[in-house]
Amino acid sequence: MSIAPVNTRELSESSAEAETRLRRELAAVYRLVHHFQMTDLIFTHISGRLPGPDHHFLLNPYGLMFDEITASSLVVVDLDGNLVKPSSGVNVNPAGFVIHSAVHRSRQDAHCVLHTHTRAGCAVAAQSHGLLPLNQISMEFYGRVAYHEYEGIALSKAEQVRLVDDLGDLPVMILRNHGLLTVGLSPAQAFLRMFYLNRACQIQIDAMAGGSDLAIPAPEVAERTARQFEGADTGDDFTDPIASSLAWQALQRLVDRTYPDYAD
Repeated sequence: MSIAPVNTRELSESSAEAETRLRRELAAVYRLVHHFQMTDLIFTHISGRLPGPDHHFLLNPYGLMFDEITASSLVVVDLDGNLVKPSSGVNVNPAGFVIHSAVHRSRQDAHCVLHTHTRAGCAVAAQSHGLLPLNQISMEFYGRVAYHEYEGIALSKAEQVRLVDDLGDLPVMILRNHGLLTVGLSPAQAFLRMFYLNRACQIQIDAMAGGSDLAIPAPEVAERTARQFEGADTGDDFTDPIASSLAWQALQRLVDRTYPDYAD
């Protein structure tokens, strides 16, 4: 489900306090991606923009599994993926940050960028029709999914321009023959978008594997459902930002319970 930003703070919050908060929230998301089996070993990234004019970001050090990430282990990189404070034995994968830096550079609302290579996400990324509105979860993204054609491993700065153009102002993207990408005003928002985008892909693969004809709602029904997820034309608690915030609080409790070292 879509959520309202949960990282709003008083303007008086210091930059040090903001960085500490972001480190803990981003580390929690790394653990959640591990917990829900959305990792690709040490590959893929979740990046978070630090406050301030320097265009610096938090990123995972290259070589750590997502269940090893802690708040203090996250490193600070610039827009090119270079370490702001180089340290012996600590590296990042600049090539892996190519996609993230392009999105961060072009989207002021992309405070967090989350990229995965999940099995279901890669499967749907290999289907020419893309994501289908087969389920209520899928319909959250109806008409709101960007697509980017595969050009090889994303190392080219020229591809960055095309990727950004394809993403536009949409919240999620399917990278053809590659994987999934979500953006958010906070790590929480980016994670919940990824959780449900990946779940929509899982549902699609399972439904198609059943072999029966698919029941696809009329376009106007799918669009109305997407608008309901956005909070339009409804007063239901299901779309209430408070309910969405409660979902994130529950996830934080899960991380606190299961991976208490994440905040170290």
